[in-house]
Amino acid sequence: MKKGATVVTMADVARSAGVSTMTVSNVINGRPRVGAATRERVLAAISDLGYQVNLAARHLRAGRTGVVGLAVPELERPYFAQLAGRLADRFEAHGLRIVMERTGASREGEADAVAFSRLRMYDGLVLSVVDSDPAELTQLRNDSPVVMIGERALPSKYDHVMMDNIDGARQATAHLLATGARRIAMLGGNPDWTANMPALRAEGYGLAHTDAGVPIDPELTVRCHFTMQHGYDAIRSLIDRGVAFDAVFALTDVVAMGALRALADAKLRVPEDVQVIGFDDIDEAPYLVPALSSINPGHEEMADSIVALLMAQINGGPGSEPQELIAPARLIQRGTTKPVA
Repeated sequence: MKKGATVVTMADVARSAGVSTMTVSNVINGRPRVGAATRERVLAAISDLGYQVNLAARHLRAGRTGVVGLAVPELERPYFAQLAGRLADRFEAHGLRIVMERTGASREGEADAVAFSRLRMYDGLVLSVVDSDPAELTQLRNDSPVVMIGERALPSKYDHVMMDNIDGARQATAHLLATGARRIAMLGGNPDWTANMPALRAEGYGLAHTDAGVPIDPELTVRCHFTMQHGYDAIRSLIDRGVAFDAVFALTDVVAMGALRALADAKLRVPEDVQVIGFDDIDEAPYLVPALSSINPGHEEMADSIVALLMAQINGGPGSEPQELIAPARLIQRGTTKPVA
């Protein structure tokens, strides 16, 4: 529409196409009750007149804001940024936008995200729970649509979408053991975290060793934050302490990226001298040199499930039985690990 022109209304489109405003509405909303020729005529009128759908008015009439909240521990971690992108694409197909909130993996941050979702009247909330007491969340699903993500144990009253951290870590470690590695360093995880992702991935690491009958040297476990710098420092710590290792299982790809740089600086070849595998299969993993082997936690399956569950609540309201869905983990073998003979 040209600057200074009057606002084109649905009635204008209807007059131009020679149909009723109800027919125009049916075309705009994708309803199947309009014939192909009529639909084409309405779409042509919309294009010719420059008609723009007023989403705000549509949401207001439906008693909605057209916004979904996404509350995650970190915004800078690639996994969460890429999850947000996948969810944004899917929610946009339903006419919804997402707004991200950073919780800092703290109880206060998670409580604030819940409070803000109510204050801003979001149509729904996707909440990654790390530190909240489940008892504090007992009323949330009754108040508004919500889907929980993450590994925190939660009451069965919530729709909850998770990745299979234990099986994924087990696959990663078993892959390294199958290639002949016997001293596998595990990097990542705050030692105070006992009921979430680091603990579950550490459990899978241990189970794979048990399956193979290979003992674990406690010196090979280096707790560190999930940053490239801490991954780098963890490798330096092993080298400086004289701890021998022939493979690395990093609890996230970001930690693995730091480890790769530290190994390169130490003139250790990957995968000839030391193999490396990460977890998350972030978008950058195939473009590293060598390309990073990783565990794909089921990105697409999780995004599909989150959106389907939340949209069911938004469109139908609470009432259906909450579901707990676990996406399958898959090993992606690339250049930082050896193929199994």
